[in-house]
Amino acid sequence: MAQAPRGPRKGAQDQDAFEPPPAPSEAAEGFASPDEEAEGAGFGTEAVDAELLSLKEELEKKLFARENGHLKTYAAGEALQGADNIVGLGIGPAMRDFESVGSKGPGAPVLNVYVAEPMTMDEAKAALVDEFGARALASDGEPVNVIRTGIIDAFSHRHRERPAPSGISVGHVKVTAGTLGALARGRSGERVKRLLMLSNNHVLANANDARIGDPIIQPGAFDGGRDPADRIAILERWVPVDFSPAGVNFVDCATGWCWPDRVRKEFIYRSGSGFAYFRVGTAPVAAHVGMIVGKSGRTTQLTSGRVIDVNASLRVNFGGGRFANYRDQIAIRGLNGDFSAPGDSGSLIWTWNPARNPVGLLFAGGGGVTFGNKIARVLAALDITLMT
Repeated sequence: MAQAPRGPRKGAQDQDAFEPPPAPSEAAEGFASPDEEAEGAGFGTEAVDAELLSLKEELEKKLFARENGHLKTYAAGEALQGADNIVGLGIGPAMRDFESVGSKGPGAPVLNVYVAEPMTMDEAKAALVDEFGARALASDGEPVNVIRTGIIDAFSHRHRERPAPSGISVGHVKVTAGTLGALARGRSGERVKRLLMLSNNHVLANANDARIGDPIIQPGAFDGGRDPADRIAILERWVPVDFSPAGVNFVDCATGWCWPDRVRKEFIYRSGSGFAYFRVGTAPVAAHVGMIVGKSGRTTQLTSGRVIDVNASLRVNFGGGRFANYRDQIAIRGLNGDFSAPGDSGSLIWTWNPARNPVGLLFAGGGGVTFGNKIARVLAALDITLMT
């Protein structure tokens, strides 16, 4: 049985009254799928030529089709070589530290190659030419960006607070801990009167292994949360992760139906010896290369970073021998240290300016590079509107 909801705390929310969640057996089923038509290259205001886009798409197919035996080699501590070392692809501006940027010129769009272990540009190009058949990269005048991430992992891993703010530890009762990303409401029908929390599927829905109405606790179990004492919501909706070898994913997202007096719209961050709070905007914007963004998350708290790719294709490790292909993702490097770490999954990513417009939903990372779903895809897939 769900914990009996208390009445809304007066002044806790400045919007219309919300209906409290029902018992798990009464919760409505169903989920939405992302719209593939939303995909785009989106290299800021720069045009990406058709040949580069075609090359990236062809290489992506070969990356996604590859068996995962090399990952066992990596886990055993053995070095990865050649194409086995390549874990992702994207498009970004030619880096200024190239000895030669060839015919492209500094800042022009080139192929981003994400690798598990250190690799020179020549080594990466050779692997792509010899093992992936990318003959277009054989010329010395065709540079690529080589970005080390390690094996890209889906992040899923400190205090209890009521009402719980965004950016704090939360999780499905069977999950370690992730981050409460933001509050939202449904766009239509009975869901308009539901106060929802947004986070990842692998945070709220245990990477598909869950049922509508399952308890969501704050803090997450890894941080000492227990059910029912720490229950603040129940699982309401999620987009399944496709783990099939040929599957393609665009989002890792889910919603929980909250008791209104147990959550708050503000985002938390550390200030001196205590905590302070801020608001984020409600109008989503598209990320572009070079954009400065921020997030507040369970592990690394308030951080800023720079977008380095908005069209990344990835093989993501969810643990337990499960891997999923992701396309059209945002990649971010931290400006002062890492942008994120395990446990920050589910954090809302927003523009680092006074408007703080939502940009993405953090879901994975490795080697100092963070990856996020595009927020427009997330909102459409879950049929929600942010209430930040």
